[in-house]
Amino acid sequence: MIGFDPRSHQRGVYGSLIGLGLMSLLGGCASDKEVLQKSQGYYQEGIASLPGDRQKAFVSFQKSVQLNPANKEARYALGHVYALQGKLSYAEEQFRAAIKVDETYAEAHTYLGQVLANQDRWNEAIQSYRQALANPLYPTPDLARFHLGRALEHQGDLQGSMEALEDAVSASPPSVPPAMTHLELGRVYVKLGYTTRARDVLKKVATLDKDKGDLAAAASELLSRLK
Repeated sequence: MIGFDPRSHQRGVYGSLIGLGLMSLLGGCASDKEVLQKSQGYYQEGIASLPGDRQKAFVSFQKSVQLNPANKEARYALGHVYALQGKLSYAEEQFRAAIKVDETYAEAHTYLGQVLANQDRWNEAIQSYRQALANPLYPTPDLARFHLGRALEHQGDLQGSMEALEDAVSASPPSVPPAMTHLELGRVYVKLGYTTRARDVLKKVATLDKDKGDLAAAASELLSRLK
């Protein structure tokens, strides 16, 4: 799945604590601020551990959420690990919890959409991507547009898919590898019968896929079908 960039999730979340009796569980020895800071510390610890030790990161994110259930970034990160583990229902739960804390959390809406799509819940996924795009401050909207385009194509809305992918292709700087967006757009052009547009876009894939890997091969195969 495309969706998690630890560098974009370093901002602190200092919302109110959820859960009665938390201070008594902590023995009354820590202030609310200290609890929030400790939660954020576990989150940062998890981010640092994630590249090399996913299990350690998972434990850190869990501790962060246990201390502060309103830490939306920790919930997002925990959802990411669940998604990597293939535990989609648990991932969905965490992303929805993050969105409950912040309804404008575009990154969580986009990742939730991917989780829903992987469960063949395409209409729900489309709704989630559109909710992500409703946030004008979303720093990487091409990610949501890319996945929205793929979901709309799957559901047979080729015109809507084309429009979403054309917007994704025009992103600068892009957050999705340009070879991927161009290939998906080329596929939609082929289905729509826009041969000239398809040829132009698919030819770019070979240049954009620097390693000449699967994306370039798929584009070449599509090009061979065009008359």
